[in-house]
Amino acid sequence: MSTLLIWTEDDTTLTVTESHQVPDGDQDAIDDLFADRDDAYGCAYDVDRHSDAVQRVYEEHARPSGLTVVDDVEGHEPATF
Repeated sequence: MSTLLIWTEDDTTLTVTESHQVPDGDQDAIDDLFADRDDAYGCAYDVDRHSDAVQRVYEEHARPSGLTVVDDVEGHEPATF
């Protein structure tokens, strides 16, 4: 299983709004979660825990863009360095 995070972003913040467990490589499941949505971004991470996925979205998307991560799902705060 992978953890799919769905988020929105503005000029300063990446806000995680949803977290779903999806079968590895199941693009149809991912597409279903994005049906009729054009206001969000997402990525499936090959990790089992939500907190690990939040850390990855910080490292791979937020930090390079200078964004702060806010986790509205579980309140996890990524380790910053």
